[in-house]
Amino acid sequence: MDPATPGRTITEKIIAAHTADGRARAGDIVTVRPDVVLLNDVSGPLAFEQFEAMGAQRPFDPARIVLVADHFAPAPDITAAGAIAMTRDFARRHAIPHFYEPGRGGIEHTLLAELGLVGHGAIVFGADSHTCTAGAFNALGIGFGSTDLAGALAMGQLWMRVPDSIRVTLSGAPGPYVTGKDVILELIRRLGSDGAADASLEFGGPGLAALSMDARMAIANMAVEAGADTCVFEGDGLSQEDMARRGAPAAPAALADADARYRQVIALDLTALSPMVARPPSPADGVPVSALRGEKVDQVYVGNCANGTLTDLRQVAHMLRGRKIAPGVRMVVVPATQKIWRAALAEGLLDVIAEAGAAISTPTCGACFGGHMGILAAGETAIATTNRNYRGRMGHPDSRVFLASAYVAAAAAVAGVIVPPEDVAPVQEDAA
Repeated sequence: MDPATPGRTITEKIIAAHTADGRARAGDIVTVRPDVVLLNDVSGPLAFEQFEAMGAQRPFDPARIVLVADHFAPAPDITAAGAIAMTRDFARRHAIPHFYEPGRGGIEHTLLAELGLVGHGAIVFGADSHTCTAGAFNALGIGFGSTDLAGALAMGQLWMRVPDSIRVTLSGAPGPYVTGKDVILELIRRLGSDGAADASLEFGGPGLAALSMDARMAIANMAVEAGADTCVFEGDGLSQEDMARRGAPAAPAALADADARYRQVIALDLTALSPMVARPPSPADGVPVSALRGEKVDQVYVGNCANGTLTDLRQVAHMLRGRKIAPGVRMVVVPATQKIWRAALAEGLLDVIAEAGAAISTPTCGACFGGHMGILAAGETAIATTNRNYRGRMGHPDSRVFLASAYVAAAAAVAGVIVPPEDVAPVQEDAA
């Protein structure tokens, strides 16, 4: 290598592998060919209309298109039913094998990984901002508008700017009741809501080994809340094992060169973290849970595209086992996919959760984005494992949403107010 030429980041390497000439440096404008194009029942119909308006006759590769009905699913009204019908019809007319609706799929970003459709070095283009969740799997998930995705449907490629990279070096290991959610809330607190604008967050370091794949998903999912274009974790033995378990094709891990250049380097000691809560109306307003002790809640919501995993459901069951939801509080728990729902059923987790008095939903994005199945009324307060808490995000503009891990959310369901998890369930071996 020419000593005057710096090494490449993970992001640059993955993007370069998806260009015609194999070149990509931060700031370059390149044409990228993704491995997967991902659309849901909100973004899909808009893209389908533009696809037709372009005069496109057929998608570039039906096998590399994934359509998921998850936002307004199960359909709460006629308009939503029509959007899902349009998505279903597009899949049928173009022989797209990867179409999933209630009872057969789940929330798109969790489902994509579960199906083995994303892994080391892959690129996913999705018309949803949380497509960055793919970063947990040593892949790049990049969000585009529906019109852009119409072009990707037709041609199998789009142009984009190669983002700068911000390196996040992890060290140590999380303590009791500290999760991936707490890691990302702390990082967003440091960066702010736009501190990673035009950049890719790249996670690595010795602390990575202490984070499960579900914890990595929780972190990757909220990279966009720091303004990032995308994010990516280093590939390692754990991600390799995960790919094999999910049936994803074997692929070498994408790793940065030792002399790669970064816009910024952040050191994050996992050992020093404590459970966090982000106060409304910003994911960047994170504080230790102890700072909010006693804050009353009306609704507790566990579930979204990265915090409805089996790990999250185990954490909820740990907090609820032998306890009841506090009077005046309602709790909604949403497994992210049908497979996770069934696994939680087989483990007895759903029985523990239901016995405590919580409602258990079929997989859906519903309340997370303020669509249905858990909307807040004026003056109500929720604590949720979702990814956004902007004003009106989960319902009425005069409602409030605090963001937290499944441990912290479930502790609030029992106490009726926000409390540290250990106030409800003393630390035990199965709490990790």
